[in-house]
Amino acid sequence: MSPTTMTAIYTFLAILTGILLISLGSPTLRRVWVFHLLVAKYCMYAVGDVLRIRPLILTISGRRHVKLTRPLALRLFCEDMGVTFVKFGQIVASSSGIFPQRYVDEFQKVLDRVRPFDFEEVEQTIREELGENAQRLANIDPSPLASASVAQVHTAELSDGTKVVIKVQRPGIKKIIKTDMAIMGFLASIAQRVVKDAELMNPVGIVEDLGETLREETDFRKEANNLEQFNQIMNQHGHTRVHAPVPQWEFVTERVLVMERFYGTRVDDVEGIKERGVNAEDSLVEGMQAWFQCVVFHGFFHGDVHAGNLMLLDNEDLGFLDFGIVGRFNDRQRYLVTDYIVGFATSDFKKVAQIISDMGGLTKDVDMDLLAEDLKAVYGPLLGMSFSDVNYANIIPKINAVARKHRMTMPKEFVLITKQLLYFDRYAKLLAPTLNIFTDPRLIMSMMNDIVKVRSEAKQA
Repeated sequence: MSPTTMTAIYTFLAILTGILLISLGSPTLRRVWVFHLLVAKYCMYAVGDVLRIRPLILTISGRRHVKLTRPLALRLFCEDMGVTFVKFGQIVASSSGIFPQRYVDEFQKVLDRVRPFDFEEVEQTIREELGENAQRLANIDPSPLASASVAQVHTAELSDGTKVVIKVQRPGIKKIIKTDMAIMGFLASIAQRVVKDAELMNPVGIVEDLGETLREETDFRKEANNLEQFNQIMNQHGHTRVHAPVPQWEFVTERVLVMERFYGTRVDDVEGIKERGVNAEDSLVEGMQAWFQCVVFHGFFHGDVHAGNLMLLDNEDLGFLDFGIVGRFNDRQRYLVTDYIVGFATSDFKKVAQIISDMGGLTKDVDMDLLAEDLKAVYGPLLGMSFSDVNYANIIPKINAVARKHRMTMPKEFVLITKQLLYFDRYAKLLAPTLNIFTDPRLIMSMMNDIVKVRSEAKQA
């Protein structure tokens, strides 16, 4: 081999080594390597399934083989990547009609059953955060009660016997979030430039909002304040049967949150609720009334009411859990949202179109009359349907088609509100299939009274 060839080989190896060392020294580049290695891993698994090699290896090693479908592979990939990608999975799980149903069903498993981390790390974080106060926590169950993307929850007791749960943040999560958001921001900016109509979904804005949400979620002192604020609002409006867990402030830090333990049944556990013989519809209606009042009076509301965060308690009260994600509207935003709901409920779709414009979702050259007609064609039938008759798998694509036709960007206030209404819709289908939020007298009377008060407040301001 000639000296020139040897020099070229050594130069190439030196460059490759340099790239590797730089990658190892950069958290962002390390995550890029992890991303590609995991993609390669699941591609190999898929090939192994096709060639029947993987089932054979698992059988020989005494493990059960489960065929690696695309939804399963994507869910496992997101769990391997961690918090930011699990959050993406949770968006999929709550977006029936936008994503294929088999993906929506598979990602239900990441709502509150994310892969747990070791109990030794839980104990270490508790000791580091609470110091001597850690000794006042007894009978901590090593098996997590719930394991989510940002933290996991363990049951315990205080030294006086009070039953509590301990929410403990995942180790090193802040660094992971920072690097993942850089990767996702880069990918979103490319998608917004090269993918047709991507700007209507505003992927860069979605990533920015996700980053802000995750930063909020990783400070449990903020969540404890949210819990307290929600309970104060419930007391103010006389909702004695709707609660959030009470935080134990002497055990609250940035990474550890100790709070009241709730006992009950998830709102999507239909069989469990039936066995209890409970009229879940009344509890659901009051929960929706309470949530709506949070929006219109206070511009503060639970922003993630998936089934893992809503419980029918043993005393038939309704419990809202996990206030890491909350929505906050200023006065203008909450008045617009209120007017939007009024316009929708009264079939005034010209008003709905105007409010979307006021929220910044339209360009100046939109034909408002035509947009109103298109909105009426999509939304109008919902007003006469019970929740059991609504099929969002058919409706949401029609909404997206209207958005593309009129170059309409869904304002994030609208998206956040709609997401929660979709959650309530799912529970209503399960527990109260004949309910319609816009025709049920309990909801209508409460809603209209609240709107009158809000409008009166706006005039006085």
